[in-house]
Amino acid sequence: MASQHYMNIIPVAALNNNLEGIKDGFKNNINDSIYPLEKMTNSDSRMKVKEESNFDNKEERIMEAFRTILECIGEDPNRDGLKKTPERAAKSIQFLTKGYEEEVEDVINNAVFEEDTDEMVIVKDIEMYSLCEHHLVPFMGCVHVGYLPNKRVLGLSKIARIVESFSRRLQVQERLTKQIAEAITKAVSPAGVGVVIEAKHMCMTMRGVQTNAKTTTSCMLGVLREDHRSREEFLRLILS
Repeated sequence: MASQHYMNIIPVAALNNNLEGIKDGFKNNINDSIYPLEKMTNSDSRMKVKEESNFDNKEERIMEAFRTILECIGEDPNRDGLKKTPERAAKSIQFLTKGYEEEVEDVINNAVFEEDTDEMVIVKDIEMYSLCEHHLVPFMGCVHVGYLPNKRVLGLSKIARIVESFSRRLQVQERLTKQIAEAITKAVSPAGVGVVIEAKHMCMTMRGVQTNAKTTTSCMLGVLREDHRSREEFLRLILS
């Protein structure tokens, strides 16, 4: 008896669908392998747009807050002299508090150098401007910084940049003094650090007691805290 051969008959429509599926899958695989950079770039662009959108939204919220303040004190935000005040004030407060967006490591930017020295390094009379966190009015003055290197030194301009980074936040002078000292300690691991700040606070001169007094704070770490001779040398040098 002759053998019989059976053949499965596949409808043409189904066959075409299967072929289209295979082609789509192959096309997707090719796109994924050829265009990953394009996809990454598009993703980065979307992230950048989102960040810019968040920034714009933040600035708009600050502007609206200043408009509300103007209305609450009895002013008209729409009069000529005040029309752009909320916008200016929003940009101003963001600049005055830009330190919140900065990291000390980025401020220093690898400006740490190996140097065979252990003698006192002092940068004094660094101008400082900050905002009192209690009343949101300025306090300003000068900062004196000294440290005893331990085979590593910090770029001199970076000391002033550290001062600015921590000043551009809502602050109290006592905390600001300590933050500067600790940042320098972390950056170069010196034998000792000393920071002295002398400042006038507008919350005392423009309101309240209305006195022209000056506030002095200090922070001593390491040898400058433990050894009175090193501390006296630092204080003598910043006063000379």
